[in-house]
Amino acid sequence: MAHITSFSELADADIENAFLEYGYVVAPVENIDSLEAIRNFIVETTATFLSIELPNDPQSFLDNIHQHVSKDRLNDLRLACINAIRSTPWFRPSYAALAFGTLTSIVGNELAMQRGLGLSVQLPKDGSSLLAIHADTWDGDSSYEVVQWVPLVDCFKTKSMYILPKDVDAVLQKDMANGQFKSAEDIFQAVKDDVIYLDVPYGSVLLFSQTIAHGNRVNFEPSTRWTMNCRFKSVLSPYADKKLGDFFEPISIRPATRLGLTYRLPGAFDE
Repeated sequence: MAHITSFSELADADIENAFLEYGYVVAPVENIDSLEAIRNFIVETTATFLSIELPNDPQSFLDNIHQHVSKDRLNDLRLACINAIRSTPWFRPSYAALAFGTLTSIVGNELAMQRGLGLSVQLPKDGSSLLAIHADTWDGDSSYEVVQWVPLVDCFKTKSMYILPKDVDAVLQKDMANGQFKSAEDIFQAVKDDVIYLDVPYGSVLLFSQTIAHGNRVNFEPSTRWTMNCRFKSVLSPYADKKLGDFFEPISIRPATRLGLTYRLPGAFDE
């Protein structure tokens, strides 16, 4: 067996290089059983909320949920799902398992995970569930955080989210510093021809840097979008407004770090 000649041989170069070049990666889910359990849980919670029979085809049910719920009840449905998620102990570990290896390649193997998971449900042609163009760092998030974005249905075109190419994003953020824009819509109109609507089918996961501008628009596809999102970061990387223990919870800390965090020098060495 040949010996290792460089540190790069110890890394997943394809994933690392793609993330550095584009600011995001789309990868296959690493634990399909966990994904199916998550989707089935959302389907069961939704059917219970709407007082309808459990469907035989989960994806068709979610795709066509707009046939069963109006936009006036949509947020109540979303909150019912989120409350059910919060009271289900297996949900967060299962969500982390969807891309744990990819997260390790991008973020590290000592991870902090957002305590509350996000759920987005966007009906066709509904303008009430839009997320204006933004980078999370503009609102006090750490630049060391990565978003794990998981579709529960096939997401494409306007049924998906968009992100800016890194070179366009760099110019945009420079222009923002010059006070060129008055609103988020002004920003979007300036870059609308450059945004990339990501193709993320069910069974895939998107990991992206929240330093890059992204958002979503009105869903003009004939089916409903269901996606989940959660932030991850290295436990020991710098925090911003969202702190460890409040917004984040450590989920994988190695023994040396555990010992280091609890170690105190003998009193004589502090004098």
